[in-house]
Amino acid sequence: MFSKLILNTAFLFFVLTAFAQTDTGKKVSTKLIKVNNKIYMLQGNGGNIGLSFGNDGIFMIDDQFAEDIEQIQNDIKEVSDKPVRFLVNTHFHGDHIGGNAAMAQTGTVIFSQENVRNRIQEMIRKETKKIPQEALPLVTFSEDLTFHFNGEKIYVFHIHNAHTDGDAMVYFTNSNVLHTGDVFFNGKYPFIDIDNGGSLIGCIEGLEKARLIINEDTKIIPGHGNVGTYKDLIKTMDMLSTVYKRVYANYIKEKTEDEVAKMTDITKEYDDEGYGAGFISTEAFLRMIYKSVALERKSIENNAEKNSQAREKVEKMIKEHEQKEKN
Repeated sequence: MFSKLILNTAFLFFVLTAFAQTDTGKKVSTKLIKVNNKIYMLQGNGGNIGLSFGNDGIFMIDDQFAEDIEQIQNDIKEVSDKPVRFLVNTHFHGDHIGGNAAMAQTGTVIFSQENVRNRIQEMIRKETKKIPQEALPLVTFSEDLTFHFNGEKIYVFHIHNAHTDGDAMVYFTNSNVLHTGDVFFNGKYPFIDIDNGGSLIGCIEGLEKARLIINEDTKIIPGHGNVGTYKDLIKTMDMLSTVYKRVYANYIKEKTEDEVAKMTDITKEYDDEGYGAGFISTEAFLRMIYKSVALERKSIENNAEKNSQAREKVEKMIKEHEQKEKN
């Protein structure tokens, strides 16, 4: 009884910090933060975890790295001894799905957008990483799905070609809490996985979709960073749009990737606020944006070339027809 009283008192400050040792001896630090009512964010070495606690059990979003999952499970038990019944993967990166196999072994049902399962399955097939079959999501969806759990409606929806090609956001409608996955990094430059279907335009459009669903009172659990607000999300949208326009203009001027990567004036106001202090540096961010613009322009230029060829073909046919008419 006394220990429960101490725990509840600690949660009045909204933070619980725990430490453990991994098998490698590396110290793991996790922090469990109360976001709103029964919704918590768990921070650690990987992407932010979302948790809903209630009478129905525990609803979980992402599970960080495999080597950290034991500590994460222990942290969860400090709040509730009910089982984690459902787990949603926001995308396929290892710092968000590493604990899948361990969670599946406890009976947790794993959900994801269909491209996430395909990506994990491909990694297993190639054996580029030692990922057990149990890590695969058991249930997939194309666009969206809804859970009715712990007394509220939980809306899960697909964000197209943003951070990856399989991103999902999760909105707790009653608690008014949104988990964005890595489409939103709060206060830092994001990573856009262009090689796996990500794009800058997709990120901006994804954040706009989120903006239309939430309101000014919504609490936001980002993929990385501290709990955010509606204003934080708008600020990130503005930052992405501004940098995109500046890089696009320089691409049109035929500046190279190396040249653009050194243009500190493109991001100066954001660098001054510490955006480049995350694990994505300013240079890396500019290179990602440049590559995203280059892919976009390549598609436009290819279509222009196809249209030009089609026009030439039609003009040739018209001339040949006119020539036959004269004969």
